Amino acid sequence: MNNLKLGVDVVSAHNLLPKDGQGSSSAFVELYFDGQRFRSTLKEKDLNPVWNESFYFNISDPSNLHYLTLEAYVYNNVKATYSRSFLGKISLTGNSFVPYSDAVVLHYPLEKRGLFSRVRGELGLKVYVTDDPSIRSSTPIPAVESLANSDHEQAQGDSNPIMNSFRKEKVETRHTFHHLPHPGHDQQHQHHAAAAPDSHYVPKYEADQMKSEQPQPARLVRMHSASSSQPVDFALKETSPYLGGGRVVGGRVIHGDKTASTYDLVERMYFLYVRVVKARELPAMDVTGSLDPFVEVRIGNYRGITKHFEKQQNPVWNQVFAFSKDRMQASVLEVVIKDKDLIKDDFVGLVRFDINEVPLRVPPDSPLAPEWYRLEDKKGEKIKSELMLAVWIGTQADEAFSDAWHSDAATPADSTPAASTVIRSKVYHAPSLWYVRVNVIEAQDLFAAEKNRFPDAYVKVQLGNQVLKTKTLQARNLNPLWNEDLLFVASEPFEDHLVISVEDRVGPGKDEIIGRVILPLKSVDRRADDRMIHSRWFNLEKPVVVDIDQLKKEKFSSRLHLRVCLDGGYHVLDESTHYSSDLRPTAKQLWRPSIGVLELGILNAVGLHPMKTRDGRGTSDTYCVAKYGHKWVRTRTLVDNLSPKYNEQYTWEVFDPATVLTVGVFDNSQLGDKDSHGKDLKIGKVRIRISTLETGRIYTHSYPLLVLHPTGVKKMGELHLAIRFSCTSFVNMLYIYSKPLLPKMHYVRPFNVIQLDMLRHQAVNIVAARLGRAEPPLRKEVVEYMSDVDSHLWSMRRSKANFFRLMTVFSGVFAVGKWFTDICMWKNPITTVLVHVLFLMLVCFPELILPTTFLYMFLIGIWNFRYRPRYPPHMNTKISQAELVHPDELDEEFDTFPTSRNPELVRMRYDRLRSVAGRIQTVVGDIATQGERFQALLSWRDPRASALFVTFCLIAALVMYVTPFQVVAALVGFFMMRHPRFRHRLPSAHINFFRRLPSRTDISLSNPGCFSLSLSYLPLVFLHHHYLRQHCSHLCVVAKAQRSLLPICW
Repeated sequence: MNNLKLGVDVVSAHNLLPKDGQGSSSAFVELYFDGQRFRSTLKEKDLNPVWNESFYFNISDPSNLHYLTLEAYVYNNVKATYSRSFLGKISLTGNSFVPYSDAVVLHYPLEKRGLFSRVRGELGLKVYVTDDPSIRSSTPIPAVESLANSDHEQAQGDSNPIMNSFRKEKVETRHTFHHLPHPGHDQQHQHHAAAAPDSHYVPKYEADQMKSEQPQPARLVRMHSASSSQPVDFALKETSPYLGGGRVVGGRVIHGDKTASTYDLVERMYFLYVRVVKARELPAMDVTGSLDPFVEVRIGNYRGITKHFEKQQNPVWNQVFAFSKDRMQASVLEVVIKDKDLIKDDFVGLVRFDINEVPLRVPPDSPLAPEWYRLEDKKGEKIKSELMLAVWIGTQADEAFSDAWHSDAATPADSTPAASTVIRSKVYHAPSLWYVRVNVIEAQDLFAAEKNRFPDAYVKVQLGNQVLKTKTLQARNLNPLWNEDLLFVASEPFEDHLVISVEDRVGPGKDEIIGRVILPLKSVDRRADDRMIHSRWFNLEKPVVVDIDQLKKEKFSSRLHLRVCLDGGYHVLDESTHYSSDLRPTAKQLWRPSIGVLELGILNAVGLHPMKTRDGRGTSDTYCVAKYGHKWVRTRTLVDNLSPKYNEQYTWEVFDPATVLTVGVFDNSQLGDKDSHGKDLKIGKVRIRISTLETGRIYTHSYPLLVLHPTGVKKMGELHLAIRFSCTSFVNMLYIYSKPLLPKMHYVRPFNVIQLDMLRHQAVNIVAARLGRAEPPLRKEVVEYMSDVDSHLWSMRRSKANFFRLMTVFSGVFAVGKWFTDICMWKNPITTVLVHVLFLMLVCFPELILPTTFLYMFLIGIWNFRYRPRYPPHMNTKISQAELVHPDELDEEFDTFPTSRNPELVRMRYDRLRSVAGRIQTVVGDIATQGERFQALLSWRDPRASALFVTFCLIAALVMYVTPFQVVAALVGFFMMRHPRFRHRLPSAHINFFRRLPSRTDISLSNPGCFSLSLSYLPLVFLHHHYLRQHCSHLCVVAKAQRSLLPICW
């Protein structure tokens, strides 16, 4: 018997919207789950009601639990009309339900029902799953009561849509928490998504223009290939927002605004800017005859404070404050000067402004000139002191926007000036990176500390935190020769020095320095091509400080021969080449002109997952980071907001269309919260390839933020972006398609895979260190997440994904092979006869083969043009194999390197990797066997087989000399497509002959048998496990070429 029940404890609500016309509300909660509906008691005249009531739902099908949705609606009871008004709702998917022992009370922010709904406040719920048989389900609300209320609900404008939604089987799909839905529910979710309205922020200044515009719902974007489709909740949604230039419909702007500025990819937001410049002739407020002044800017409940100066009667602040016009709750602006005191700040004077009289400034107007204003005392009388201010209303296009203190980014926790700096929007430029090539050639006249032996010398080169060594030479003379290249990454300006030391390996773990050379990078030669750099001899200096007289007596004559240069012909890879944002070489003289401009509008985010708790409720302090080329941008941090509106626009120059823009969303953990984790938490990221964008089109889509967690893939919210790629030189862009992807030096003197991985790791560390020194800093975890530093590590999930990608690529070849097999078996006689006729025509007229092939591909391309993607591709959970991944495989993927798991688990995974690698090894051996059999045809290893093949070749040559080629080709084709009645079930003679040819398998050594692994071998297991995690991906690439790996490996 099924005793499983869903328990919901309705605890309390906070800061509800007053709806009764008397500044209060009479609230109650209705819960909907699995066709059942429960209602809490009514709390009269209370904006912060407390219920502490429990409800229990029957779960009809426990296996279907994580596909169900719990919905909680908060209503205000209207006694006069026997109706109710909407106060807010929340929706929880089944994947967020936990057992009772793990359940805690969470305060969920109430969501809107539509575009024009007014909602505020939170609802505290405790949701859990229990199988206690002593608990009985609650009594649902009778259907008669629902029908009785339906007439009132249909008659009013702000009616309850719940019963209608149940009758029409439509529900809204905006959730606070998103989890992986079942693929089988795609059609149901698609049906639901069509009814969800797309709500966007509309400034008050444009409300009149928007009255005639109907809100357009978000349109679900379908994937081109059915095999790559994914759950609807994870799909891309196309939107039609009203931006600065007008409404965007189908990538084009309609109803354009004549006053539109260059910021036309974001919704226009209006701010009240207050620039506090300076004050003069302030009165003395203490016994010392001076004061410690600061300025407090107040409007409604918002307050901004400048820094204070000690004992200064003519202070200069030059600080800007920005108050969101949409959130203003007052019509008077007060600018107050106070004297800082230990107990209570003293009032000095104030200036008042009427908001309705503040001028509007729109760039490119010049900045508003500040003016002197006389201060007023508490009685309203003018005093001698003056304050220089500039007050105006502007948009986010204002040049003061990025440096201003923002009211929507203000919180009681960020009262310190240091905290206010980490919430501002900034633009960063990554340092210019160079490859440093150190060619260690040889040394001369080395001597060891012990006179009776030759030194076992090696060279160690250090640049900053990078250390590389040459091999140790056990030479029989004093002049060892290495001729090795050591590669490093350096950044401009070159502050580090190359420290090159020659060391002697005295014994195991014991080395002695013979001498060293310190070489400043600024003095190193630079090159942009493969020209030879002249080598130089450097005298080795003793590493210890000695007496000057002793140094004169002991001439240190050992020398080191080096060739050092800065290679500017390479592109220093700090991200994967598959989604690199820049491919230009380091040397600027090799740069080509730009081909276009990329514009990005970061509009808003919705449905974000709470990343922290503050005052007992879940919240997030989010900001966005966008990376393209050397330019990184960071939006301002919006504090305590799960649906932030950024509306910031940025621009990049594009030099290559085969590049990728990356946009990430993070939670700011640097605001001084007690429970902050220290590191900024990742919420999700979006990648957009420039070559997939049409020129001049505006792409407005809502991108799901998908993140892979140890428990599976989760949707952390949605990010709304507007993107436009404008081409400035169409000819140059087409010319780029014929050029190599990477600069010339990558092909002239290429690096191996190990070197590229090491250099990329060093490049990311240098970029992270440099951006971390900016103000506000871009933290290391942000740079690493945007650069995908761990993408090269082993992952069973990624290996499966790559394998199935390979199978998808070859699916067309397999389909053609299956079609040809059906032709040969005469499954459709009419088609087979037509193929015979076509084949005979091509044999008789071979000059038609290539034109026919290219014409066929042209027609396929024209046909597929109708179904071309109209949107940039996005993260796909099905292609990534993230839907049905095993938890242990995810745990292995999130494991550190080297591993931090217990030995037993590592041994199990090591055995699994050995098993997988063994299958790959078998497949690679089978491929090698087929090649060796081809070689055995003429190697006379099997003399009889080689004699038969040589005789066959002679007869075939004589026949083809006297027989036209068309006849031979026709006979071979007709033989292969012969009717099944002329075929045998056994393999043909030539296949049997080939399979009997010898290979080298029989002369390869093999292990005599398996052996058991004792605990004493665990360190070796750890070492081999790390080795397999690094190299198993490369083995898989080789083995994926054979389709038989599918049933064997996976």
